[in-house]
Amino acid sequence: MESIIARLKPLLDYDDRYQIISWLFLRLLALIYLSAFASLASQITGLVGSQGILPLDNHFALAQQHLGDQAWLRFPSIFWLTGTDDGLLQSAALLGILLSLMLLIGRWQRSVLILLFLLYLSLYHAGQVFMNFQWDTLLLEAGFLSIFLVGGANPLLIFLFDWLLFRLRFMSGLFKLFSNDPSWSGFTALNYYFETQPLPHIGAWYAHQLPDLLLKAGVGLTLFSELIVPFFIFLPRKFRLAAAGITILMQLLIIATSNHNFINFLTIALCLFLLDDKLIKSIVPARLVTNIKSTHNSVGSIRSFMIILCFIAIPTSSLISFSAKLWDHSVIKQSLPLAETVQHFGIGHLYHIFPTMQTERHELIIQGSNDGRAWRSYQFNYKPDDATDRLRFNLPHQPRLDWMLWFVPTQHPVQIYWFDQFMRQVKAGSPSVTSLLARNPYPDTPPKYLRVLVYRYSFTNSEEKADTGHWWKTEFLGEFPHLSPRSP
Repeated sequence: MESIIARLKPLLDYDDRYQIISWLFLRLLALIYLSAFASLASQITGLVGSQGILPLDNHFALAQQHLGDQAWLRFPSIFWLTGTDDGLLQSAALLGILLSLMLLIGRWQRSVLILLFLLYLSLYHAGQVFMNFQWDTLLLEAGFLSIFLVGGANPLLIFLFDWLLFRLRFMSGLFKLFSNDPSWSGFTALNYYFETQPLPHIGAWYAHQLPDLLLKAGVGLTLFSELIVPFFIFLPRKFRLAAAGITILMQLLIIATSNHNFINFLTIALCLFLLDDKLIKSIVPARLVTNIKSTHNSVGSIRSFMIILCFIAIPTSSLISFSAKLWDHSVIKQSLPLAETVQHFGIGHLYHIFPTMQTERHELIIQGSNDGRAWRSYQFNYKPDDATDRLRFNLPHQPRLDWMLWFVPTQHPVQIYWFDQFMRQVKAGSPSVTSLLARNPYPDTPPKYLRVLVYRYSFTNSEEKADTGHWWKTEFLGEFPHLSPRSP
């Protein structure tokens, strides 16, 4: 190990160009962790608690039944040791909030970062389908790499942060091309995106009204920023600065038109590593610069070895998985279990944001009745329920039940399974589950009957909005699941 570190010493030595950058990134990461744990604290028991939609104890029992002693390796989590009690799930999220605040003020940073990573990894696996999102794995890998950022950045670690940002951006663009989706190849994706995204806010309605030429230009800018700009990351300084500027601009445009929780803020934070202290000193107050004390240490053998191990494992895992998506080759298939093992620990994942574009918005309206004639609707916090509902901001919070309902009209077996479990808990009147709703029309006794109606929702135009005051036009399609699945 010592000889390997000695040969790679120039890449492991402290790089003083990133002292302020590293300090700022850790503070931004603390805020993102804070928002992620706070969001989960209000939902976790309703999603996977003992009376939740997908109880964690059932999940672990099935994992042990099928995987035996390997279950913990497939779903690494502290809950294997502590148990799956609702109080423990809630406590893990609350502890994450506390640790995020400690990171924000710079106390015991490395120990805190290790605990934050372990807690979020545990909740990631506990959350099952409700945590199966690319922003969750993006936060896990950024959080894991940040453990080694304490003590000072070095070229190898900066490369790993750059590789994470590159994968997020370039893979998302490439999968758009390989999906053969006509809305991307025909430059019409933004004609649908603002209207059909999972949880649009008011900015999406206004963006949808833009002229067709501007929407097509927006598709072109998206593809340019995802297919060309990511390569600037590995070029000289002026290209890196351009990559940061364009990527940050794209994230701000997305924030202005979409509710995508914390992913855009985390992407902006990752762009910091494309800058350097020389530039940051000209932007941030001089007093802040002088208050940031050097925290770098001499190269430690364990820390250096771990960074080298990450340098091998993360690119290898992500490249194997990426290759498997593109080519059907026996060697690649044989390597997939190794890549998947790495990914179970939250690192080395693929990214493919919106590879296909939905062209219709199908909304589920859940209703209850005691006589089969008079029906009352359950209301959700953020997803559209009524044509007059104001489009709300939920950034950086992710209401995971509201979000997941967007997938159900595809009628994919995974979506049907969790949705059936959700309906059973609503029928049983589970307080944990109904607490995830904005309005439960049967707060005392659950109704005898439930039904799910499906409507096509589309934005009104400016004239229709002025005449009716409605944000949406609705068209009844039928009763779920007795209608054709939404595609894609």
